[in-house]
Amino acid sequence: MHKNVTDLPQKANPVLSPVLVKQANIFADLPVKLIEDFQQEFQLNEWHQGDYINSEILTKRFFVVIEGNLEIKQSNPDTGRETTLDMLYAGDCFDLMVLLDDQPHEVIISPLTRVKLLSVQLSTMRHWLWTYPEFNQQFMPYIAQKMREKEQQASSLILHDVTTRLSRIILEHINKIKFYTGTKEEEHQHHLVNGLNDETLARMTGSVRQVINKQLQHWKKEDIIDKKRNQLIIKDLEALEKEAKYTQDLANAPLSKR
Repeated sequence: MHKNVTDLPQKANPVLSPVLVKQANIFADLPVKLIEDFQQEFQLNEWHQGDYINSEILTKRFFVVIEGNLEIKQSNPDTGRETTLDMLYAGDCFDLMVLLDDQPHEVIISPLTRVKLLSVQLSTMRHWLWTYPEFNQQFMPYIAQKMREKEQQASSLILHDVTTRLSRIILEHINKIKFYTGTKEEEHQHHLVNGLNDETLARMTGSVRQVINKQLQHWKKEDIIDKKRNQLIIKDLEALEKEAKYTQDLANAPLSKR
């Protein structure tokens, strides 16, 4: 049964650590004094896979992901078909559209894992942007980054086939989670993709589950990936990069390629 977590506590949490706030890209390089002031306004929230989050909350509070990942979707009520608008990871924030135009945004907020978030009143977030130039300078590049991602997503749907789109999505997911910090012996964990089942990958790719499953099975036969339930293990990163037709190396590409 879905759990409704729309009604978040309104009490601010003054014990949040500045280190926790700095995990968000848009706050990372702000002066310590400014972060200390900001942290007084934040709440620490936790959502779980299967939780129901009413999108109306986006008209009240602004969220920053500090752990886990979640999917922002829209659906066609007539056909039931869904599409992924955005995939959010640690350091990402939302909802930018509501923040900028103050209009409701009817979306489906779907945690793919346990997600920890910082939230602040939307009016407070706007006040920070209008009042502190240092914050505005941090925030504008993030908006530009998200706009570029949407441009690439739209052009990819037209310019590339499903195989190319799927390989890019998997590589981008690996690049964004950046969770490997261990030893050489555990390096294989760096290429582990959790939480993306065939349905989710189909929504992200703009395809259907059957097509995605067929491509994943082909890669499995080619020993490029291993597939177990909602887990992908990338066994040949270089082969996947060739499928993606990238013109530059990803930040997490093997050292031998840099």
